[in-house]
Amino acid sequence: MTLVSSLLWSLVYAGLAYLAYALFRGGQFLLKTYSPSLRYIPGPPRSDLFYGNLKELDQADEPVLHEEWTEKYGNVIKFKSLLNTNLLFTIDLKALNHILTHSMDYQKPLQSRYFLSKLLGKGVLVAEGVHSTSKVSQNPAFGPAQIRELTPTFIDQADKLRDHWDAEISKSGEESVRVNVFDGLTKTTLNMIGWAGFNYDFDALNPEKKNELAAAFDTIFSTAESRFPLLPLFQYLFPPLRLIQTEQGRQFNQAMSVMRRIGMQLVREKKDAVMKDTANEKSGVERKDLHSRDLLTLLIRANMATDPSESLAMSDEDVLSRNFLVAGHETTSSGTTFCLYALTQAPEVQRKLREELFTLDTDTPTMDELNSLPYLDAVVRETLRLHAPVPGTVRQAQKNDIIPLATPFKDTRGQIHDVLKVDKGTVIIIPILSVNRSKTLWGDDASEFRPERWESPPEAVASIPGVWSNVMTFIGGPRACIGYRFTLVEMKALIFSLVRAFEFELAVPPEDIKKKTHLAQRPLVKSEMEKGHQLPLRLKRYQRISI
Repeated sequence: MTLVSSLLWSLVYAGLAYLAYALFRGGQFLLKTYSPSLRYIPGPPRSDLFYGNLKELDQADEPVLHEEWTEKYGNVIKFKSLLNTNLLFTIDLKALNHILTHSMDYQKPLQSRYFLSKLLGKGVLVAEGVHSTSKVSQNPAFGPAQIRELTPTFIDQADKLRDHWDAEISKSGEESVRVNVFDGLTKTTLNMIGWAGFNYDFDALNPEKKNELAAAFDTIFSTAESRFPLLPLFQYLFPPLRLIQTEQGRQFNQAMSVMRRIGMQLVREKKDAVMKDTANEKSGVERKDLHSRDLLTLLIRANMATDPSESLAMSDEDVLSRNFLVAGHETTSSGTTFCLYALTQAPEVQRKLREELFTLDTDTPTMDELNSLPYLDAVVRETLRLHAPVPGTVRQAQKNDIIPLATPFKDTRGQIHDVLKVDKGTVIIIPILSVNRSKTLWGDDASEFRPERWESPPEAVASIPGVWSNVMTFIGGPRACIGYRFTLVEMKALIFSLVRAFEFELAVPPEDIKKKTHLAQRPLVKSEMEKGHQLPLRLKRYQRISI
């Protein structure tokens, strides 16, 4: 039997299995393709019988297409996903606030949780409902006091990347050198989370060291796959098809096994160390003693403390290092990469930022010193507004509900509604970038990189339901990103070290750069797709003129 015929028979058997599964579940999937309350919601016609409007979104600049749709159809629209499934989309801030703050009523869809759990593990980053309360015991690890202690680690790793790139210039013998800054930043943020999170040395910038965990990371975020391969899409829709194993899937699973094995080993080692530290303490570990320089030890100490209620205790899966390893690493590397890109497109901003960075008379600033620089703060805010690492997320209604609206909308019958009725099972897009780039909220220059806007932000953005800085980048509500402070200080440390050392120019035409989202946005060069994710910049040593 050939490979093709074997695959076809596998699909047939899996399809029959799913038919039985669907009948057993009462045809629930088929029912989800039709939501009565969305019948008269306006929106674009589907462009593909199978993919709905998804291919349009993949081929276009997603926020731009969303903006075109909202200008034509209004702030509440629907569009089509796979197999004619409706997706609800809104940029109404009152509606988004309702959805995000009612986290028990609006959870990630089961399919999304399944695939996130494959990548992040079954810990708190993908938990919903009562399980997400275990996040409470994680808060000390991501608070200002802990990040203040970790800032020297961030600066140290940023300086190592600076020295690595400086060596590239020396090696070239030229005044400037082309560097894939995305690669260096990805490896450096991996080093940062390794040391700060787990006291683990990836040494990812060392080309001679073959790190098993770093290699697993590269495999997991490989760019070889297509955005819309058929088999993974069928596996998304039909759980029995997940039994089919492709070569890429096999490599992914092997890489995840490596991450879990090393992660669990780190958890066990940290637990043993904490137990030894507290062996002679009759009262056990109290909250006042929860002090550590790496996040994993802090989380384990919090989990082993005698005073928290049992309901807040985390399992080993919750504290497993790969949760924070993946999420924190990706957000920071993406954010800093696109910050450097933005600086190449705004030379005056780059110059002004560099001048401010040199006002600190130190090479090793503290967290408070980094946060005291207003223009650096504005540059980071503007980067994370315009280039949010995660462009959007989804929620699914767990019950029939009535969502309040700030602005009434007109349905396809011409009727005006000041509330939005949704049925249980309705999938709703949380459009992070669309809100961040809305001209209605930010003005006609919303798509421009202009840090000066943060000197006096528009009054309208005060209603954006984000946990940080009147943007949706880290979303809001109980499920907001708990590690956002971590990302902000990491980015500032990297920018401080690198922008003081180098002048940056884009090495290819700006129209040749595109983004692809795989957990977080990553850059690609259209004319060099075979090279995978990259952002090629030309680096030149900055020569400061002493007065």
